[in-house]
Amino acid sequence: MLKVLKAAAVLVLLLLAGAQFVRPERDNPPAAVGQSLEESAHVTPEVAGVLNRSCMDCHSNRTDWPWYSNVAPASWFVIDHVRHGRRHLNFSRWGQYNRRHRIELLHGICATTKGGSMPLSSYTLIHRSARLAPRDRQTLCAWSGEEQDRLLAAD
Repeated sequence: MLKVLKAAAVLVLLLLAGAQFVRPERDNPPAAVGQSLEESAHVTPEVAGVLNRSCMDCHSNRTDWPWYSNVAPASWFVIDHVRHGRRHLNFSRWGQYNRRHRIELLHGICATTKGGSMPLSSYTLIHRSARLAPRDRQTLCAWSGEEQDRLLAAD
């Protein structure tokens, strides 16, 4: 029995070591000038603070890659979450979204943060400072509503 456990432990270690060679690319694509949220919308310092603390790692091209994003299999999950987050909403590309899509995204920002589904609990488990307090949710919802009104008034 002890031999089997030792063999299993060695196998697991070899698999983990081998997994380090399967490395998806961690990237921060260059930002297009004039396309970021800060350049394309009215963002107060308070809103920027909440977004930078709780959203930008997964929803911008300015991801601060943590050390564990270099270690498989954790790296696979982190990189996949960032890619998915950027595909869904990328604040670095805000200026490239049309007005209707921006309005939908702004509505979604309020709905997902108010509902507690964003930021992901797997992210806030490690990044405790990213947790949104009720005041943070109110700030984001008020801002997203004001920004939607600005976009609708631009007709």
